[in-house]
Amino acid sequence: MKIKLKDIVILAMLAALMCVGDFAMEWLPNVHFVGVLIVVTTAIYRTYALFPIYTYVIIQGIIGGFSVWWVPYLYIWTVLWGAIMLIPKKLSEKVKHVLYILFCALHGFLFGVLYSPMQAIFFGLDLKGTLAWIAAGFYFDAIHGTGNLILGIVFIYPIIKVLKFGDRYAK
Repeated sequence: MKIKLKDIVILAMLAALMCVGDFAMEWLPNVHFVGVLIVVTTAIYRTYALFPIYTYVIIQGIIGGFSVWWVPYLYIWTVLWGAIMLIPKKLSEKVKHVLYILFCALHGFLFGVLYSPMQAIFFGLDLKGTLAWIAAGFYFDAIHGTGNLILGIVFIYPIIKVLKFGDRYAK
């Protein structure tokens, strides 16, 4: 896929939506649109989805500080991107949409597990300490995964349809 100016603008808009959606929903712990937008962006723009993902990550660091909490963001969102990239293109649209929602939810449920290697490195945790850290955050991961599931069910398919519709008529 050759990238067009229109696509660059849409990718920038999606990065901005990741940030705004995250900040707007801060009052609700671990519930946000970032996972949904990463899934949608990856489903449509594939490799180019890395641009809004890392724009979001850098903005998070600028606003929140490039600290210990931020370092896992360098890889944690890429895991979701990679899972979506692995979905075969030849699958039916219905099956792909179900997988998009499931991967989005699973990423939320496993967020603490994915985050834990950096916690272990930065704070010198052994396996027992790392497992305790994961267990302590399970409640928040349950909220995160459930939020991703609900937001994925409601928003992934319609946003993909809108982006595909816009691409068809933007020529």
